[in-house]
Amino acid sequence: MEEAIKKADILIEALPYIKKFHNKVVVIKYGGSAVDNPGVRKDILEDIVFMKFVGMRPVLIHGGGPAISQKMRDAGIKIEFVDGFRVTTKEAMQIVSQTLDEINGQIVNEIKELGGKAIGFSGKKGAAIKAKKKTAEKDLGFAGDVDAVNNLALEKAFKKNEIPVISPVGVGADKNLYNVNGDDVASSVAIALEAEKLVILTNVRGILANKDDENSVLSTIKENEAKELIERNVISEGMIPKVKAAIRVLDGGVKKAHIINAKLQHSLLLEIFTDKGTGTEIVK
Repeated sequence: MEEAIKKADILIEALPYIKKFHNKVVVIKYGGSAVDNPGVRKDILEDIVFMKFVGMRPVLIHGGGPAISQKMRDAGIKIEFVDGFRVTTKEAMQIVSQTLDEINGQIVNEIKELGGKAIGFSGKKGAAIKAKKKTAEKDLGFAGDVDAVNNLALEKAFKKNEIPVISPVGVGADKNLYNVNGDDVASSVAIALEAEKLVILTNVRGILANKDDENSVLSTIKENEAKELIERNVISEGMIPKVKAAIRVLDGGVKKAHIINAKLQHSLLLEIFTDKGTGTEIVK
């Protein structure tokens, strides 16, 4: 009986959040090794299906960097990054597109197996993301930036009670496919859909006050504090584009951004539906 009461208490704790976020858009971005881990992926997708069934409108943007790099190595194609962006030759773009299409279809099927409804948007399939060639000092090939988000296609998915699953491949006005940074896609989609939240799933617990101490997680920080941590090199390397994406959505009208650990079981539900949360929330 005590165990049953504890479960009831958890549901009661979640109730105000279920009410608050009913019918609100929440954009979730996850990539890296979490995409390749079936156990982690299942936990994340279970959380997203739960969110949908309690009345939220989740949108999932996924990556696939490790799988892309492995396929490029197998094909003997040089792997090169400049300022965190993959140099994407025409040959590499074919691998990027094919790999992300496969991952996109797999995620859609797994959501359906969990009892949810989902629709995939990947490159020309659904054309959710319009892209343009990235301008940089060095030619990055078919690396791109978001030019526009196809709101109508995503709203149509919501009306059909489907969870949009978006890969970071955009279509240019020149009909070419472009490899776009997943964090940039997620922030652009969140702004375009006037989302309530952007949640970025990563392989660390959140933003650390001391980058050498995993227990120094900052539960809440303001936008200006996050910028200061970047300037002081407390936030560094792969965390920088994630925090910049969070700052960008706040400037674009999204109320909150969260950075949480994908490997913590049901971290999404804990972050959204409990009082304490699990990672770092960034506010204006």
